Amino acid sequence: MEEINVQNLELKSLIGFDGNPPNGLILHPDGVHLIYPLGTNVTAYNWSTKVQRFFAGLTNIISAVTVSNTGKYVAAGQVNYMGFRSPIIIWNFQTGEAVTNYESHMVRVESVAFSCCEQYLISLGGIDDGTIIVYEIDKKEVLCGSSSVKSTAGISTVLKAVNSRNRCFLVAGDNMLRLWTLNREQRNLQGLDTSFAKIKRKILCTVIDCLDEYAYCGTSTGDVLKVKLNFPADVTDQKPSASPTLVGCFAKYPAAGKKRPAGGVTVELYSKGVTSLLLFGDDGTMIVGSGNGVVELVRQKVQQAQHQSHGHKTAETRLATPTRPLLVAVMSADVESTVTSIQLMGGHTVLVGTIDCELFTVSVATFAVTRMFTCHTSAVHDLAFPRDYSKVFATASKNDVRVWSVNTLQELLRVTVRNCTCSGVLFSHDGAQIISSWNDGRIRSFTPETGRQLYTIHNCHNNGVSAIAMCKDGVKLVSGGGDGQVRVWQLNGTNGVLLAVLKEHKGAVTSIDLHRLGHEAITSSTDGTCIVWDIVRYTRLSIMFSSTVFTSAMYHPNATQLLTSGTNRYIGFWEALDGSLIREIEGSAVAAINSLDITPTGKYFVTGSSDQTVKVWLYNEGVPTHVGVGHAGVVTNVRVSPDGRYLVSTSVDGGIFLWRFPHDKDAVPPSSRCSTVSGVSAGEQQTVRSRQLSLKKSMPVRKENISDISSAQKVMSVLVDGGATGDGDAGAAREGSGSRKICKSSSSIR
Repeated sequence: MEEINVQNLELKSLIGFDGNPPNGLILHPDGVHLIYPLGTNVTAYNWSTKVQRFFAGLTNIISAVTVSNTGKYVAAGQVNYMGFRSPIIIWNFQTGEAVTNYESHMVRVESVAFSCCEQYLISLGGIDDGTIIVYEIDKKEVLCGSSSVKSTAGISTVLKAVNSRNRCFLVAGDNMLRLWTLNREQRNLQGLDTSFAKIKRKILCTVIDCLDEYAYCGTSTGDVLKVKLNFPADVTDQKPSASPTLVGCFAKYPAAGKKRPAGGVTVELYSKGVTSLLLFGDDGTMIVGSGNGVVELVRQKVQQAQHQSHGHKTAETRLATPTRPLLVAVMSADVESTVTSIQLMGGHTVLVGTIDCELFTVSVATFAVTRMFTCHTSAVHDLAFPRDYSKVFATASKNDVRVWSVNTLQELLRVTVRNCTCSGVLFSHDGAQIISSWNDGRIRSFTPETGRQLYTIHNCHNNGVSAIAMCKDGVKLVSGGGDGQVRVWQLNGTNGVLLAVLKEHKGAVTSIDLHRLGHEAITSSTDGTCIVWDIVRYTRLSIMFSSTVFTSAMYHPNATQLLTSGTNRYIGFWEALDGSLIREIEGSAVAAINSLDITPTGKYFVTGSSDQTVKVWLYNEGVPTHVGVGHAGVVTNVRVSPDGRYLVSTSVDGGIFLWRFPHDKDAVPPSSRCSTVSGVSAGEQQTVRSRQLSLKKSMPVRKENISDISSAQKVMSVLVDGGATGDGDAGAAREGSGSRKICKSSSSIR
């Protein structure tokens, strides 16, 4: 056999963006591209064509990203393991190639910024580093550095370059604001501190006006500091004439109708602090983003001259209670989570990024909010495609199940069950149901278009339901739990009837896969065993042992072999007839194999592992052909689309990656036909069909199907909590009482 060269998987697109880095969402100066991090990649998203490009090279979670003033360069820094230095990479925006990189900060890069002339890149280290580094891009060398730690203040987290002086920048943090000036000839930095008098504030964000006259700083208290930078009128003069001066500490005027105390004027602070600022115009008008999700357009009220005529008591009062009203709210919107980024697009649209990894557009004229991007914020536990339908897929995570479009990368449906974690999701064989398993021990079924709840099976497993699988007839369902039990259910459209309990596993069931004829099932467990069951007679057929925690087990499409993966880093090939081991291959050199999937022809299979890689393998040869690198966390699931064009992978950080499957699809062999499916006799099938037909006649609701879902719809169905829903129509009625939001288009992707 000739040697196979392992190639890189082509990344087609990413779903969502990482909203955790402050100012991580950046509008490129061309006004078309959005720059944001996700996983270990920095993404350039074309707003017009919806095409994504990626800047690769980092190896861990991205903590800071920036774009130069002309858009020529893109730079990003990451978080690294304790004791290791964190790299910073500068890319050319047009070509996507890395221009240079350096490693000067320990553990974490807190923030990065280009100077206005694009000659220097300034970087700020995290709490374990405490340094500021100035890097000269043309010479590709570190120019100088200095400590960012101040003995009378806390850590520094905010870095901002001024707009017209290429050697000046601000560093702010806990009770500090320092204006730094670079001395190019002496290769050092000189800093001037701002005196806050008796005011104690933690600065979360900073923005500087276009003339470099004032800096506005959002604080964790919920007000805004206004600082005069004291630069001379001559732009060529780099050094400020004096230290920065605090002009005032301002908050909002209270809303109309609120009672004011008899002793003086009250103020209204932003809840959970001011986390993002954007100057809107030259008159001091700002767009403020807060920690509780409020986005407001505020203007500064003109201060009266009579304030200066008061005695020293007034000045003393200002020092004791420094926050005074100056900002007047003009318009307001709510995005429901902490705002981390605000950008202005075209003068009429505001882009808002949140810590929940959601991107909203806010109209400047009306402040109407539209959700554009969204993604999971915690680990994705399961991933499923409908049968023979590759345009959508579903994911399961904490609190919700979501359905995504492969073509538009948009979220089409979200079903939320608060305070619960979804461990498994699948589509029924006919595409009319979404079946999900939850850690509260219940199995819930929803309609695929509107998310209406069909039924709930209560008390399925004591320690939560950890895995599910459904037969082709849509009648028999197999579930596995954290208690190690495997249970077989018969579905009747409104509930599930328990048929059998299979007790062999001593640990939690991690995966279930059914034979293509539906009469057998294989289950893997954390106890180091995989068991093949007869789900017609409810007996054990064979058992496989290994010194590992099995994470996944699957039938080969021809049902003659079994494929398993586990924490011992090996992929096992087993005989389906008696469970004997055929061979083992090393799936990863350093980490566990968490998920696997086999193509419909059985010629290839894919794996996802804890070393954050996705691999495509030749089944018969047992060698990898392609490797995908880009996840910033452990890969939890991998699935090949039914049409064989794409490979979808998910990770513990909530990232969803869509890769191009590198091999052409082969013809799928025709499946065997049999008179009885899943071991159910013809008489039993007729009885079930009659029952389903009578139920269908009694239900006025149109039967939904996943193939009819619109590519433009955005449906959010919210169940109040895990225990508030009942079975059948009663639960659907409760869920439909004003909690479901449906915005559906008439167009269809079919």
